[in-house]
Amino acid sequence: MAALENRPFVKMNGLGNEIVVLDLRDAPLAVPAAEARALARADVLPFDQIMALYPPLHEGTSAFVRIVNADGSEAGACGNGTRCIALYEAGRTGRHHLVFESVAGLLDCTVKPDGVTADMGVPHFGWADIPLAGPVADTRELELQAGPSEAPLLRAPAVVNVGNPHAIFWVDDLDGIDLAQYGPELEHHPVFPERANISLAKIVSPEHIVLKVWERGAGLTRACGSAACAAAVSAARLGRTGRRVRVTLPGGDLFIDWREADDHILMTGPAEYEFDGRLTAAMLTDDTPHVEVN
Repeated sequence: MAALENRPFVKMNGLGNEIVVLDLRDAPLAVPAAEARALARADVLPFDQIMALYPPLHEGTSAFVRIVNADGSEAGACGNGTRCIALYEAGRTGRHHLVFESVAGLLDCTVKPDGVTADMGVPHFGWADIPLAGPVADTRELELQAGPSEAPLLRAPAVVNVGNPHAIFWVDDLDGIDLAQYGPELEHHPVFPERANISLAKIVSPEHIVLKVWERGAGLTRACGSAACAAAVSAARLGRTGRRVRVTLPGGDLFIDWREADDHILMTGPAEYEFDGRLTAAMLTDDTPHVEVN
């Protein structure tokens, strides 16, 4: 019997970032990597991340959340998924201010009529905090490149940890570079011992960034909230933008405010409910999908 068999799920999305919410607070089961990979198959219940909710560790928080990627690995942060669980919990409880616990720290969320704001915490720029394989003098421009050695297409990314490791390459033409080709190689580059999210970022103006993301453990994605935060703070750190920007991803816009008072990153954007159902053994173990949808 599959560990997660017969567990209820809720399918949601944040800007097209596909999220499965598993509320395991009444039965705190681990999410087996093999079951996550089986569930993520294109003909079953494809997702970018599972947001698994567990009993809170401290009073005043709604749940402890673990984030599982489509390949079964764990992530430290998922901004779009955080907005989804905030909307889920607001619908369940009627509360509009919610705090979740995670391995990356507390996730403070506010659900508003025009979207959900999530406090993504403080970015970390030290090489050991990202982490990188060894000391680097300036994480605003890492000595890393991709493409032909004589004429690399990508070079000198900014690197930062926003719950996850991120590398942001600045480009003038987003459509001129095949991120699906370079993303896997860069995600697994030896300089990133815990792998990394790889982004291509175009600065449109001091208030606007356009972004494409190869997400660690998920691949090309329509949106990645932590990558939007990483690009925004990295651009501001380089003086290319201000601390409040609109980040446009294939799935839509996120609004990032790198708050000057305490360096916390506030991310605002939409979250949507799609459908709910129960997980079956076939979904979790077999090649033949069988989805029970309410």
